[in-house]
Amino acid sequence: MENNLSLPLIERARKHPDRTAIQCAGSSYSYGQLLSESRKLALGLLGGAADLEEARIAFLAPPGFAYVCIQWGIWRAGGIAVPLCEKHPLPSMEYVVRDTGADAVICTEEYREFLEPLGAISKLVPYTALGAEQGRLPTLGQERRAMILYTSGTTGSPKGVVTTHAGLEAQITALTEAWKWQADDHILNVLPLHHVHGIVNMLCCALWSGACCEFLPKFKPGKVFEAFLRGQVNLFMAVPTIYFKLIAHYQTLPEKEREAISGQLQKFRLMVSGSAALPVSVLEQWREISGHTLLERYGMTEMGMAISNPYDGLRRPGYIGQPLPGVSVRLVDEENQEVPHGSPGEIQVKGANVFREYWGRPEATAEAFTQDGWFRTGDIAQWDDGSYRILGRNSVDIIKSGGYKISALEIEEVLRTHPEVKDCGVVGVPDLEWGEVIGAAIVPGTRQPDTEQLTEWLKTRLPGYKTPRLYLFVDELPRNVLGKVTKNALKDSFKPSDTTG
Repeated sequence: MENNLSLPLIERARKHPDRTAIQCAGSSYSYGQLLSESRKLALGLLGGAADLEEARIAFLAPPGFAYVCIQWGIWRAGGIAVPLCEKHPLPSMEYVVRDTGADAVICTEEYREFLEPLGAISKLVPYTALGAEQGRLPTLGQERRAMILYTSGTTGSPKGVVTTHAGLEAQITALTEAWKWQADDHILNVLPLHHVHGIVNMLCCALWSGACCEFLPKFKPGKVFEAFLRGQVNLFMAVPTIYFKLIAHYQTLPEKEREAISGQLQKFRLMVSGSAALPVSVLEQWREISGHTLLERYGMTEMGMAISNPYDGLRRPGYIGQPLPGVSVRLVDEENQEVPHGSPGEIQVKGANVFREYWGRPEATAEAFTQDGWFRTGDIAQWDDGSYRILGRNSVDIIKSGGYKISALEIEEVLRTHPEVKDCGVVGVPDLEWGEVIGAAIVPGTRQPDTEQLTEWLKTRLPGYKTPRLYLFVDELPRNVLGKVTKNALKDSFKPSDTTG
C-alpha cells in the first residue's frame, strides 16, 4: 500500500474503507472517500514536488467533509496544517497567516471573496482547484510538525502552538483509552475547528476509532435536539455556554418534546464539558434533563487534554479528576517546589502530549518549561481527596488582595447560585492599597440585585475577604468563540464611574 504509513491516523482509516467517517449537510462520506479525496488534494498541493517539508498551509472551510480532506491532504503532503476560524474577522486571520509565514491559504468557495485581501501576503488557493491523480506521497516521520493552533489570547497576544504528529497521536490515544471510544460511536460536533476541543477531542478521536463524526455547521439548539432525536448520536462534547443554551431552549419546549429528548439523552454513552469552568447549576440542570453527570476535563492548546474525571466512577462538580494515560502532573509553589497534598499550586505537565514550541518564539517557548522539562500551565489547582480541583489561572483567576490569594472561580461559582444572577465574571481590579480588589461583573436575571444585599448574602457563604468590592452590571460578558470569558477585557470594563460597591 502506498506511503504515508508513518501516519497512524491514515493507516488506521485503511482498515475500514466502507465505514461512515463524516456526516454533514444530509450527506455521508466513507473512510475510503476521505482517503481518496485527501490523497488527490495532497498530490495537488505537492504539484510534482516530493515533499512540502513542513510548509505552513492555512485553510478556511466550514465544518464538514471538505475541512477534513484539506487537513488530511496537508498532512499527507508533508505540510503543517494551520486552521483558521470562520468566526474571526479578517485582521485576526491575517495575523495568523503573517505569523506562520503560510505559503498558501486554501479556502472553499463561500470564503473566497472574503479572503481575497490575503492574496497580497500568501497564495490564495480555491479548494476546488486542487487535485491530482498521479504521483507519490512522501513518507513522514512522527516527529514532523503537524499543526499550528493559536492560543485564545485571553491573557495576551495569540501564540502559535506547534504540535507534532507524535504529539497528536499521544493526545488522541490518551482520550480514546480513557473515554473508551468505539468504532460504533457517533458524535455530533458543533464546536469551532480551529481549536483542540473540536479537532482532537472530537474529530481525530472519532476518525482514529473508526467512528462517525457528524457536523452541524452552525449551532442552533433546536437543530442539536433534532440530531439527537434521530437516534444515531451517542456522544456529545461542548462548552458550558452551549449546555446553558440547550437547557434554556429545552425549557421552552412542550412537555412531550422534552420527554422525547430526555429519553434519547439517557441512551448516550458519554457527555463532556470543557474549555471553560462548568457552573454547578448548569451541571445539575443538565443532569436532571439527561440523566448524565457531565464529565469535566482539563487541557490546553499546548497539550491537548491532561486531566480528566473518570469514565466510570464519581464525578464531582468543580473537580477535573486524575491525569490521563501517559501524562504526568505535579503541583508546585512559586519556587517551583512541589506542594503538600491539599495545598494550592501551579499545574505542571510532562508527557508526549505536550507541544513542541511556540512558532517563531524561542524565548516564550523556553519560559514555558522548567529546566527539567515540565510545562508550566499557569493554572492553579489543589489535590483534594483523590482528584484535582481547579482554582483558576494564575494571571487572571487568582486575585492577590491584601496578602490573600483568592480564586475568582470559587466566587463565580457561589455568585451563580444567587437567584438574580444569570451569569458572572470575577476579576482582580488594580488598587493602590490592596494590590487588587475583587470586581464582579454580573448579568442579572429578571431584576438587578441590590449590591449591599448581595454582599451580605455572599458573606454567609464566603469569608469577608472573598466578597467583591466592585460590581458591574452588564447585558453579557466578553467571550471568545469558545465561550471562554476574556478576563483582560473584563478587567478593562471596570471604571470608577461604571461600578457600584
